[in-house]
Amino acid sequence: MIKKDLKVINKQGIHARPAGLISRTASQFESEIKLIKEGYEVNAKSIMGLLTLAAACGSVITATACGKDEKDAIEALEKIFAAGFDE
Repeated sequence: MIKKDLKVINKQGIHARPAGLISRTASQFESEIKLIKEGYEVNAKSIMGLLTLAAACGSVITATACGKDEKDAIEALEKIFAAGFDE
């Protein structure tokens, strides 16, 4: 299992569009991918779950991935978080 802290840097936080981007990205991998904020854990492949995180700008999210492509999954999530979800 790989863990990585990711910071939400876009002004509006994780709303519908970023949640869709995270979900689509996570769904490309076989690994089980979870995002955790303040002890609340959701499946990164679930748009509705991601929206329940209520992750505003500045929030730190812990991403975990477990599976044969876990390293690639975490790297892909790092890229989209670092890009501010292209907003």
